[in-house]
Amino acid sequence: MATFGTLSDRLTETFRTLRTKGKLSAADIDGTVREIRRALLDADVALTVVKDFTGKVRERALGDEVNRALNPAQQVVQIVNEELVGILGGQQRRLQFAKQPPTVIMLAGLQGSGKTTFAGKLAKQLEKDGHTPLLVACDLQRPNAVNQLQVVAERAGAAIYAPEPGNGTGDPVKVARDGVEHARRQQHDVVIIDTAGRLGVDAELMKQAADIRRATDPDEVLFVIDSMIGQDAVATAKAFQDGVDFTGVVLSKLDGDARGGAALSVASITGRPIIFASTGEGLDDLEAFHPDRMASRILDLGDILTLIEQAQQAFDEEEAQKVAEKLASEQFTLEDFLEQLQQVRKMGSMKKMLGMLPGMGQMKQQIDSFDEREIDRTEAIIRSMTPGERRNPKVLNGSRRLRIARGSGMTVTDVNQLVQRFDQAAKMMKTVARGGVPSMPGMGAVGGKPGASSKRGNKKQKSSGGSRSGNPAKRAAENAGLTAAASAPTGSGFGLGGASQPSEADLAEIQKLFGKS
Repeated sequence: MATFGTLSDRLTETFRTLRTKGKLSAADIDGTVREIRRALLDADVALTVVKDFTGKVRERALGDEVNRALNPAQQVVQIVNEELVGILGGQQRRLQFAKQPPTVIMLAGLQGSGKTTFAGKLAKQLEKDGHTPLLVACDLQRPNAVNQLQVVAERAGAAIYAPEPGNGTGDPVKVARDGVEHARRQQHDVVIIDTAGRLGVDAELMKQAADIRRATDPDEVLFVIDSMIGQDAVATAKAFQDGVDFTGVVLSKLDGDARGGAALSVASITGRPIIFASTGEGLDDLEAFHPDRMASRILDLGDILTLIEQAQQAFDEEEAQKVAEKLASEQFTLEDFLEQLQQVRKMGSMKKMLGMLPGMGQMKQQIDSFDEREIDRTEAIIRSMTPGERRNPKVLNGSRRLRIARGSGMTVTDVNQLVQRFDQAAKMMKTVARGGVPSMPGMGAVGGKPGASSKRGNKKQKSSGGSRSGNPAKRAAENAGLTAAASAPTGSGFGLGGASQPSEADLAEIQKLFGKS
C-alpha cells in the first residue's frame, strides 16, 4: 500500500542490518528500537503510541525469548510484527447485524473524508453478500451532497431514500428517522445513513450527529477518517468519540502517498477497532481490515491470504476447469486468453496485487513503472481480430496483421510480439497440463527424460568405442579409462571443465534417494 511505503522501507532497512548479526547485544537492540521510533514518528504516528510500542518491543527484545532463540534477528522481527498487530486492533472485527432487521449503520466524519463514496462501496459489498441495503441522504448541508449520493447509489445498484433536495434545506434528523421506517416497510435489511461533515470539528456537527444517533439507535456508528490527515487524526478521533461515540473506524484513501500515521494511531488511541479499509476510488476498492495482514504488509512480509481471497472472488471454478481441459487437449485459443485477462482485471490493480507478494517492497521501482494499460493494449489487439483468427492464429499473414494493428491503434511489431508470446505460453501451459516439465528457451527440458540428444550421444559413444555395458557403474568405470587416454578435455559449455563421471558409491546414493534397492 502506498500509504505505508516510506514506513515499510525504513523498517525493512533496519531489519536488513539486524539480520547480518548472529548474536544481538543490548546496544544492537537499543539501536534497532531507536530506528523504529524514528520511522514511526516520521510516519506521523502519535507520540504516545510510539512510546508505548517501542517500550514493549525493547522489553521483549531484551528478554529470554530472544536470547535463547536460534535466530535472534528473526525473533525481533516477529516481536515487532506482533506489537504492530496489537496497536492495529489485534483481532479482526466484522460488522454486527441486528437480530431484528433492519440493521442501521450510521456514518460520521469530517467533510472530504470519503463518507459518501464509502456508503456506495459498503452498499455494493453488502449486496454481494445477499443483503438489500438502503442509502439514506442526511447530508443536507453540503452543496449537491444529495445528488452525489444518488449518483453513487446508481453506480452501486443500491436503493436510496432522499426526500429532501439538500443544499441547506431540510431536517436531517427527520430524514434519518423516516428513512429507517421506509426501509422497514420496503423490507430492506440494512440502512446506511450518510450524515453531514464539516471542514473542522464544531459543536453544531456533533449535536446534529448525536441527534441522528438518538433518533435512529444505530447498530453500528462508523467513523470514516482520511488516512492522509496526519497528526490531526488523533484529535479528530477523540472529538468524534466524545461527541458521537462511534463503534468502529473506516480508513479511507489508503492508496494515497501520505505517511499513514492515522492508521497506526486511531485504533490504539480510541480503543475502537478498524473494520474497513478503502484502497482506491472504485466502488470495489474496499477491504475488510485484518490487523495481522496489514502488519505483514508494513513489514514487507506480503499478504497472500488477501490475494487468494480476491482470486477466489474473481475466478470462476467451472471456467478454470474448462480452461484446464482445453490446455490438455491443445484447444486453448486467444479467445480463452482474453477471458483469462478479463478475470485477472476483476481482481483489481496489478500493482496492488504485486504489492501483496512477500519481498515486493524491494522492487518498488519496478512495480511503480509497471504500465497497467498494457493489459488494455493486449485486449485491443485481440478484439481487433476476427473470431476465426482468434481460434487459429496460424492464419495471421502479413496483411491480416497490418489490419489488426491499424484496428487496435498498435504497430505490426506489437501484434507479432503478442502472437509470439501467446504461442510460447500456450506450449508451456500444455506441457504443464499434461504433467510434463516445460522447456526453457535455450535450456531444453528441465529435468526431462532423455530425448533425441541423448540418443545422438549414444551413437557418438558407439562410434568412439565406448562401453556398451548395461550396468551404469561398470560403463562409467570403462569409459573413465577411455577418457584418461584421450587428449585434453574440451570442457563444458559453461567453461567449467568436463563433468566428472559418478562413482559406484555415488550411484548407490542416488538410488537410495529415489527409493530403489
